Amino acid sequence: MKVVLIGLPGAGKSTVGRQLARRLQVPFVDSDAVIEDRIGCTIREFFEREGEEAFRDLEEAVLDELTQGPPCVLSTGGGAVLRPLNRQRLRARGRVFYLRSTPEELYRRLRHDRTRPLLQVADPLQRLRDLYAVRDPLYRETAHYVIETGRPTVATLVNMILMQLELGDGAPPSVQVQAQAHG
Repeated sequence: MKVVLIGLPGAGKSTVGRQLARRLQVPFVDSDAVIEDRIGCTIREFFEREGEEAFRDLEEAVLDELTQGPPCVLSTGGGAVLRPLNRQRLRARGRVFYLRSTPEELYRRLRHDRTRPLLQVADPLQRLRDLYAVRDPLYRETAHYVIETGRPTVATLVNMILMQLELGDGAPPSVQVQAQAHG
């Protein structure tokens, strides 16, 4: 079983993904980390040096490979859904969860984060709104499930995903889902 997490930067794909992978007892794979290992530099540096098209080509090849690999929880880069082939492969080869956050929620979480190149602009909130406007329909097209990340704790989000997997016969029977309501 492959569980794929998609969403805007800061939606919690890596944080939720790591805990989900632990609960499912499968590896956690971050496609951006795999790309950085391969290119030997940060995505930001590659992006600046080679351009977005070259990065998206590399991202497409890595996602193709990862979605054909062994079971895992796969966290994708925020722009992975921009290419139709990526959307098709992700949806066909895994159970896709869109971790949906509003631009305002993301801004609250990320406003002090200097490591995200997309947000190093004069108006990061407007940048998030613009990204959301373009990508939200693509995330929805790709996802089997939409998980609202507004208020729940990470543990609650993980439980919500596990319950969806269990209901969809995607989780192994040994996984015990214990729903806990937080805030």
